[in-house]
Amino acid sequence: MFEGGAEVQPPASASERRLAAMLWPSFLMAGVVEMLVFSMVDPADLRWMGSPVASADPTTVYSVAFLLFWAVIALASAMTQMVMSTPTEREDRLSRSPR
Repeated sequence: MFEGGAEVQPPASASERRLAAMLWPSFLMAGVVEMLVFSMVDPADLRWMGSPVASADPTTVYSVAFLLFWAVIALASAMTQMVMSTPTEREDRLSRSPR
């Protein structure tokens, strides 16, 4: 659909908005946590049970840590979304889910 030369996007559904409201802030905060953690910790110095953890390239350690931080923060955000939803919203989602 085009209106006045610009493409018009259909309005996002409530679940798409909820997902975006969960993933985008968690992405940003994962970046902040990544910077804070690795400003104090060198990936080459990481040890687990006395043996080095980071036998991989430091970029790999940064990437894996970022994804873990993002997953944990997104999980916390999802739990917040779940707690903040009203009983009618939960019933609506359950009634629409395929069985």
